[in-house]
Amino acid sequence: MTSRFAADLTISWILRLAFVTFSGFAQLANASGAEPSTTVFETQNGWIASRQLVTPYATQAAAADGHFLYAISSTTVAKFARSSGHLLATATTPTTKHLNSGFLHDGKLYCAHSNYPNTPHESDIRVFDPRTDSLSVYHTFANPPGSLVWCIRKDGRWWCCFAHYGQENHRTVLIEYTEGGLTGEARRFLFPQELIADFDGMSASGGNWDGDTLLVSHHHFPVLYRLRLPGPGDPPAWLRLVEALHCPFPGQGFAIDPRPEAGGQQTHLVGIDRPGRAIVLAAPNWRRQDAPNR
Repeated sequence: MTSRFAADLTISWILRLAFVTFSGFAQLANASGAEPSTTVFETQNGWIASRQLVTPYATQAAAADGHFLYAISSTTVAKFARSSGHLLATATTPTTKHLNSGFLHDGKLYCAHSNYPNTPHESDIRVFDPRTDSLSVYHTFANPPGSLVWCIRKDGRWWCCFAHYGQENHRTVLIEYTEGGLTGEARRFLFPQELIADFDGMSASGGNWDGDTLLVSHHHFPVLYRLRLPGPGDPPAWLRLVEALHCPFPGQGFAIDPRPEAGGQQTHLVGIDRPGRAIVLAAPNWRRQDAPNR
C-alpha cells in the first residue's frame, strides 16, 4: 500500500464519522432481520424490465451476448438460448465456492470468484467458455484486498472490485490494473461515503463501464449508482457520485446487453431478480434526447 493511499484511507475513516448515525441505524435494521426497503437517494429514470427468464440459477448475476443468456449462481454458470430461453448447458468445478458476476470478453465469460464469507480472503477470476461449456480458473490473486465481486475491462485494462461488509464495508476498493495484466496495480479508488452509508452494511455487488462513467449496483436495492473517476480538484482516491438511477434488478451482478431487443443507441442491461429467480433484460426508461450525460 502506498503512503498516499494510506493517507487517503485515513481520511476515509475521518469522513466516515459524518455518516455514523445513518450507518448505525442501518446496522440496527440488519441486526433485527429487517432490511430497509429502498435506497435513501431519490432515483431518476433508469431502466425497466423488457423480458424475464425464470431459472433457479439466477442468484448472483446475469450476462448476455448475441446468442446466449447466462445465469450465474454461487457455484454454477448456466447457458440459455437467447431466442427460446431453453437451458443448453451448465458448468461448475469442485472448487467453485462463490461466483459473483460475469463479464464477456473475446467470446468468453469472466466471472469474479471468492471464498466469501471465509477468511483470509481468497479471490480469483474463473472463465466460462461457451464453445466447450467448461469453467476454469483464469487468474488467482495473491493476498487480495477483499472478496472479488466484479471484474471488468476498459481500454485494454482490467478493473476489479474487492468488497468488505458490515462495519468494514468502507474498505471496499476498486483497482485499475496496468495494461494487459492482473498483477501490476495502476490506481486504487474508494467509494463515496454517501454510497457506503446507503449500502446497508453490504457492498457494491456489480459494476460496468457505461461510456466514461461506472454503473454500480446495490446488494438488494433496485438502484444503479452512476460514478465518475476523480477529476481535477477532487480527492484523487475517491470515486464521485453523479446520480442514482432506478433499475429492475434488486441488487447483485449485472452486465451490458450487447444485443438489445429494442432499437437505438442507448445502453441496455441484463441482471437478475434474485427473490424471483429470474434473468431480467432491461431497456432504458428515457427518451434519447433526455438521456443523461455520460
